Amino acid sequence: MIQNILKGIQAYIGTIALISKLKLWKFFAIPILISIVTATIIGFSAYGLSDNMGRLIAKVWFWEWGKETFTTISTVIGAILIIAVGLILYKHIIMALSAPFMSPVSEKIERHLTGVDQHSHRNTTFQEQLWRGIRINLRNLGKELLITLPILLLNFIPLIGNITSTALLFLVQAYYAGFGNMDYTLERHFNYRDSVQFVRKYRGVAIGNGIVFMLFLFIPLIGVIIVLPLSVTAATLKTVNLLKDENLLNQNPSSLENLKA
Repeated sequence: MIQNILKGIQAYIGTIALISKLKLWKFFAIPILISIVTATIIGFSAYGLSDNMGRLIAKVWFWEWGKETFTTISTVIGAILIIAVGLILYKHIIMALSAPFMSPVSEKIERHLTGVDQHSHRNTTFQEQLWRGIRINLRNLGKELLITLPILLLNFIPLIGNITSTALLFLVQAYYAGFGNMDYTLERHFNYRDSVQFVRKYRGVAIGNGIVFMLFLFIPLIGVIIVLPLSVTAATLKTVNLLKDENLLNQNPSSLENLKA
């Protein structure tokens, strides 16, 4: 797992040079615009809701003793909850809406890496790519929220609760970010279920890719501009190499029996 996480991170090395070499920057114009608009809307919404969420959580404490302490903890939890949900929504919205624009980028990188112009992969339309992106990200959104809510309860544990909760939330978000980035390549080769299975097998790579994705978001303004170009390129580089290692680039897209072994 650790080794695959490192591989996912290392895949970012040389991504800017590759994007420039293949002249891919123009393909990122609309996804970057989607990223900026989505981040702006969610950012302002989160800023306005954080205090309200803290006061709402504090209302569950009916007793007078310890109320001030609980209110303070609730404010922190409210802020973390808003930030976590905001990042989750941002991530899945931009990945879903950018799918039709990222798939061609991924395909051009794959052709560059393999030297093969026409693979025997699935041919999908703009609408099919958009629906695939929405379906994958709705599925991941639901699962991520189910995992996130119990993790937030760890904040009530003194001392170690906040640190543990923050670390786990970061890793969960990283996994699903990497998942979405890898699927831009996988959608050409596998159906929905087989793609999920492939990412599960290489979850460490997804986490590694997603760790850098999430760190980009902490860079003011620049982060939301460069996050998709670099993370999608890195994910494509690593995913194509994994497919080559598994001899799956020219396999029937519905056949992944060797992955099940």
